[in-house]
Amino acid sequence: MKIGSLFAGIGGIELGFKKAGFKTAWAVEIDEKACITYKANHKHKIINEDLAKVDLKKLSKIDILTAGFPCQAFSVAGYRKGFNDERGNVFFEILRYLEYFKPQIVFLENVKNLFKHDEGRTFATIKKELQKLGYFLKYQILNTCEYGNIPQNRERIYIVGFLDSNKCEMFNFPTKIKLTNKINNLLQQGVEKDFYYTKHKYYTKLKQDMQSKETLYQWRRHYVRENKNNLCPTLTANMGTGGHNVPLVLDDDIRKLTPRECARFQGFDDSFILPRELSKATLYKQIGNSVSVSVIANIAKEIKKVI
Repeated sequence: MKIGSLFAGIGGIELGFKKAGFKTAWAVEIDEKACITYKANHKHKIINEDLAKVDLKKLSKIDILTAGFPCQAFSVAGYRKGFNDERGNVFFEILRYLEYFKPQIVFLENVKNLFKHDEGRTFATIKKELQKLGYFLKYQILNTCEYGNIPQNRERIYIVGFLDSNKCEMFNFPTKIKLTNKINNLLQQGVEKDFYYTKHKYYTKLKQDMQSKETLYQWRRHYVRENKNNLCPTLTANMGTGGHNVPLVLDDDIRKLTPRECARFQGFDDSFILPRELSKATLYKQIGNSVSVSVIANIAKEIKKVI
């Protein structure tokens, strides 16, 4: 079973499917810097192009189409413009690939808010368009901490469609698994000084309020928030810009997470290469925009069971 990937980013979905035994034929990603990271970690074809401009006749046949399509148009943190936003409109470009390749399976990932965006009309449109192409659908909101054994609070909606109704009926999303990984298991030792907040203008307040080494904190404009559930807050694309909501850890002193630690909180193995020629801000963005690899792998294993 061969995969074609749209909005590939740094290839988190492909890695998840690879762990379940699938192979990727090709991937499309418009961001040039994301392609640098992609090429460092994947051997298959990556097309650095706007997916609307790709000549589909030049791509090989696939059995599964995957897309973690841009979530900012639907997210609570964004403007929620949905299909009125050009990032939302790219969903209709996915349909072009589905119509051309007619893959047996389609796999989509997006933010939790997609389900109720515009009072449910956005999601209803997505379902209707996929069903018009013959896909029978199942979808569910899964949290990384419950389905990936990673201590990150990250809720995402996953949509799996099958052309074969019997296979769709047989498919089930994975069951919850016990969270055994703890925050401290994913932290690095001997972190460079430039990650520390000792010169931050709110350092005194942070030092006063950050007392536990068992969890992560966030500066929330006017106060320090302790994540009392002992989970990493949802990693975002803007972590490299500083400011509020950046996850903070207390070790020898107060610091932010490193890009490698963020990759771990997304389920990327340490063998995953973070190119040195890319800035830390770029790496934070790429990881925050990616997916939780272990959750993808667990869903892919369930897909494999029915095929």
